[in-house]
Amino acid sequence: MHDIKAIRDNPAAFDAGLKRRGIFGDGEGQFSAAAILKLDEVRRAHVTNLQDAQARRNAASKEIGAAKKAKDEVTALKETLSTGEDEEKRLTAGIEALMAVIPNLPLAEVPDGKDEHDNKEVRKVGDPKAVPAAKLNAPKQHFELGEALGLMDFETAAKVSGARFVFLKGGLARLERALAQFMLDIHTDEFGYQEVVPPLLVRDEAAYGTGNLPKFKRDLFSSSRPANVGDVFDNLWRLFNEQHPAAEERAEERFDVERARELFETLIDNDDPQPRGYRETDWLAFSWRNAKDIWSAIRSSRQRLWLIPTAEVSLTNLVREQILDEDALPKRFTAWTPCFRSEAGAAGRDTRGMIRQHQFSKVELVSVTTPEKSLEEHERMTACAETILKRLGLPFRSMLLCTGDMGFASQKTYDIEVWLPGQNTYREISSCSVCGDFQARRMGARFRPKGSKDIKFVHTLNGSGLAVGRTLIAVMENYQQADGSIAIPEALRPYMGGKERIAKA
Repeated sequence: MHDIKAIRDNPAAFDAGLKRRGIFGDGEGQFSAAAILKLDEVRRAHVTNLQDAQARRNAASKEIGAAKKAKDEVTALKETLSTGEDEEKRLTAGIEALMAVIPNLPLAEVPDGKDEHDNKEVRKVGDPKAVPAAKLNAPKQHFELGEALGLMDFETAAKVSGARFVFLKGGLARLERALAQFMLDIHTDEFGYQEVVPPLLVRDEAAYGTGNLPKFKRDLFSSSRPANVGDVFDNLWRLFNEQHPAAEERAEERFDVERARELFETLIDNDDPQPRGYRETDWLAFSWRNAKDIWSAIRSSRQRLWLIPTAEVSLTNLVREQILDEDALPKRFTAWTPCFRSEAGAAGRDTRGMIRQHQFSKVELVSVTTPEKSLEEHERMTACAETILKRLGLPFRSMLLCTGDMGFASQKTYDIEVWLPGQNTYREISSCSVCGDFQARRMGARFRPKGSKDIKFVHTLNGSGLAVGRTLIAVMENYQQADGSIAIPEALRPYMGGKERIAKA
């Protein structure tokens, strides 16, 4: 989310940033500064009118005892304020909806370009000619190796789940687990990341916070959960306490639990906001007089949840709606999770093998820091991810992405690409991005600078440390042997029970 004040202060810079990303570069599109500020001016004028009406109402209220006319004016102003507040909410929501789908602006050092062909190589590590696979005339791709070993089964996975899934078995299943444990040990023991086991299902607000919603809804898998009585009770109790904060003990005494349970079950089963047998006093036991609060609690209990496309979503939201002390920063989190992506825009790409799947495993890195330290943290995070490849002896190159190839929330991104002999090319295995305060504004994540009363937005960063499935692919292809077996890199052998290779049983 962008800072509307920054757009007001320098609209030309905002339009220039969008132009660099190839979006509405004419300055007149619906996402241009002019379009946004036009809506903002309407909203601000409306707010000013509301404030004037409120002031007139307050002044007239003081005169009620002296004149009936003043009383009539108060009534009219009250109606004006009620209608005006609704209109203010509508105008604010309109601006927020527009801003929510505008990507972050690139930093000055990001190269201009349209796609991956315009990315800039910043370093190359390792020699593709020095890996074991280089000795072979025609190195195989990972799926050829895995299927020949009998340890990678795409055919059965397609019967069970459809395309872009796989069963890993035996030595390859253990190798994937070993890789994840190896990565986590390095990131936690050597680099100070805190290991987290996060939720795999998140609410709309969490996916919105990292920029996955609303723009990338098609790329996500969702799961709708049915309402149940326990969830309804929880949501109803939360709503009640928000409205009546000091009444918990009194309400608990008046709550007819068994009668309410019967009514809730009727609602859940029939979607009926006022079932047969309804009595106003039954609904409440909370003294509400309004069934819509109960219905709201039931809708909340049916809430759709999103399967995380990466643990970035869960980990970054650890600081949502918080004000942190500067001394608590940076915060560094890591997690090994399955990830779920619909790959809606990848039709026909990487249809064979494990390169692009609906479900895959990844070790994620997330940092939360101050604006002054975020670029330094970005270099550090990228180095952490590169260390994994160095320890495994896998050749790679790091690329600075151009404006046309960056992710939605990113200000600047390094892609780390590992060498794959079977494809005779480098492929992305990690993407490390600094997002500035773009995500923090969407999440309400702030910090209090040391010695200051001001409150500022934090900066967030995320990166793969690494994509475990793609690292498995890289190990298989780089360490393949002439007999079809896979040599295990020395750094992984302690995690593999001392085994030195994976061979066909």
